[in-house]
Amino acid sequence: MSSIPKILVTGANGQLGSELKKISNSYPQYAFTFLTKDQFSLDDTERIKEYLKSNWFDFLINCAAYTAVDKAESERELAYKINATAVGVLAASCRDNNIKFLHISTDYVFDGNAKEPYKVDDQTNPQTVYGASKLEGERLAMDVNSDAIIIRTSWVYSSFGNNFVKTMLRLFQEKDEINVVNDQVGSPTNAGDLADVIMSLIASGQWYEGIYHYSNEGMISWFDFANAIKKMSGATCKINPISTSSYPTPAIRPAWSVLEKRKIQQHYGVQFKNWEDSLNDCLYEIKNPE
Repeated sequence: MSSIPKILVTGANGQLGSELKKISNSYPQYAFTFLTKDQFSLDDTERIKEYLKSNWFDFLINCAAYTAVDKAESERELAYKINATAVGVLAASCRDNNIKFLHISTDYVFDGNAKEPYKVDDQTNPQTVYGASKLEGERLAMDVNSDAIIIRTSWVYSSFGNNFVKTMLRLFQEKDEINVVNDQVGSPTNAGDLADVIMSLIASGQWYEGIYHYSNEGMISWFDFANAIKKMSGATCKINPISTSSYPTPAIRPAWSVLEKRKIQQHYGVQFKNWEDSLNDCLYEIKNPE
């Protein structure tokens, strides 16, 4: 049997999974297995148990999730099956098979009514099916596997997949004028930076279980974010600021999505890149694909 530690990454085609795949060659001391939604479906819990029992891994990074925030309001059962039930099964299977379990969660577990950055132990109060299902996944994971690590993050974007940055770039090409909300504030997260942090955490050889927060540094509104994308990309589209009430959606968006990140810095020495620098990196990658 190989002595090289093995890492399983679920949700391999998503933003974070794709970023982890991109940097995996920089970690030759590990053997990676990347499984897509089709290869490892979280709605088949019996197959999850059997797979993790039959295949040896040292770490499991769960990037898979139901992330259609608005659609979740009408697909509650499916959202809970993937974001909650399956996460509990993954965590228990990792416990039973001696696999370190690292799971990704979200700022949506909070109600968005705060005025200061959310600490990891602040009161949760999700306002959406998506947020509630992700919170239930956290609870199930920690209940059955106290050794698990959960990283909550916010406003994730990447050169991969669908996200706010790529949507703005497309709209700048298609329209002369767009509206973007200016009363929702948060911290963007480049999925590539989060992937780097996850791998530095694993490679540190230290494993401090519990819940952590991670995002890039700084806080802005979606309107500010859109304007930064416009400026850095050289677009000329006019961006109008509007209120959340002027842009109703099936799921309530949190007005405040800023996460306090001191714990991950204290335990793992994580340094946080400014959101503007990380956005600039992502725009370069989009413009210059490998």
